This record gives sequence, structure tokens and C-alpha cells, in this order.
Amino acid sequence: MIIGNKEFKIKERTYIMGILNVTPDSFSDGGRFNTLSNALKRAEQMIKEGADIIDIGGESTRPNYTMISQEEEIERVVPVIKELKKHFDIPLSVDTYKSKVAEASLDAGADLINDIWGLKYDTNMANVISKYNVATCIMHNRKEIIYDNYMEDVLSDLQESIDIALSAGIKRDKIIIDPGVGFAKTYEMNLTIVNRLEELQKFKLPVLLGTSRKSMIGKALDETVENRLEGTLATTVMGVMKGCDFVRVHDVLANLRTIRMTEAILRER
Repeated sequence: MIIGNKEFKIKERTYIMGILNVTPDSFSDGGRFNTLSNALKRAEQMIKEGADIIDIGGESTRPNYTMISQEEEIERVVPVIKELKKHFDIPLSVDTYKSKVAEASLDAGADLINDIWGLKYDTNMANVISKYNVATCIMHNRKEIIYDNYMEDVLSDLQESIDIALSAGIKRDKIIIDPGVGFAKTYEMNLTIVNRLEELQKFKLPVLLGTSRKSMIGKALDETVENRLEGTLATTVMGVMKGCDFVRVHDVLANLRTIRMTEAILRER
């Protein structure tokens, strides 16, 4: 799989997407990296620690988040994309579900669009991604936590998103899927989907797992956001064992070491 100018050897190893929130209100690190200089320093640190992709978010999507205008989101992410492209040779992802933000980001040099609504929120999103011939990560999400048969419904919803992408002309080798841990799911549902990640392999597409510091971990361990690293690493091990190709994380170095150790063990099977 090609993202930007980098080849990702799918099914050979698990890659790291480092989270760069340029927001004042993200659940874990809101306000820490929402100046250009701080964002650049944070990106440089994650690259040195081994990040393979940087995922830039201009709007918090934590539970009960406040939606901002497309213009404000563009003003947050575009300067960061441009500066990162000047200084670093690493693929850049933008975490957005709005087509105008996506187009402005792609014009600025972004290489991947990471859509938490699986191309279903903005009907023009798939067309924009197709036009620029870039990679996309399409996540499972729903407006309400209502399911007839949970895992079957999740897989069906993901198939709908994949069909939207393909119908718009997005090439299959540009698509990544994400089970959407923490989105339209109860605590128990989040645990279930991590435990059954291998079922996503039916699509024969790269899978991204995003659990870093999320409430599922906080509830399981009864810990605050600052104390969820070990829980995150446990989910990363599960992700590697169940065939995930990417993990989206805050703590790059710790996750990299965890992935390498897990892969070393698995290679001996």
C-alpha cells in the first residue's frame, strides 16, 4: 500500500500512526499542541520515536465534543500540514469527516484522509478522496448505539462504507478500515470488538486499531487518561496478534517496543 511517497508492506508488520491533536479540547492532550511551534516539536518527537504516519486532528471528536466550522478547522490544520511537509518526509493523515477540510488539507499536501464517519457524514467526501487519488481510513460509526446483531451489523456498516468508496472511484488498494473503538459502542461492545478483531480480515483490507487512552481502558482499569498507557499497550498486543496493520496512538515509543516484541514472538510460531 502506498501512502504519500512511502510503501507500507501490509501483513508484514504493524505500523504506527502518531496522534497530533491541534485542538484546545481533545480528551487526552487538548491545548498542548495547538500552536504551530508546539505541533512541530511534537511531530518531530513522534518521528524520532518511530512513527510511520502523523495523524493531524483539528476538531476534537471526544464524547460530547463541540463541532466547529469547516473554516476554523481548516485554519487549524492547513498551516501545520504545510510546515510539516517543509521539515519532514513522512506521510500525513488528516482526521476529518468534512469534505472542504479534506480538500484544503490535500491541497496543502496531506496524504491520507481519516474519516470517523466512514464517508457517510459528508456525501462529497468520497468524491474528494477519489479526485486526489489518496488513501483513506474509513471508520465504523453510527448515530445511535442500537444494533440487531452487534458484530454482524458492524461488518455490514463497514461494507456500506467500502461500497461508497469504491463507487466513488477510490481504489481498493487505497482503503484502510477501522472498527471504531469508542464510537457508537458501549463499554462491553468495545471489549467485544477488540476481542474479535480477526473478523475484520474478511474484507481483505488493512485494519487500523485506535484505542489509545480511550474510556474503555479507563473503565477497565479505573484509571484517568494520564494512567492508561499499560491498558493501551495490552490492546496493541491484541491488535498485532489479530492482524491489525496500523495502530493509532499517543505514546509512540512504548507502542513501537510493544509491537516489536509481539512480532518477534509471533515469528517463532
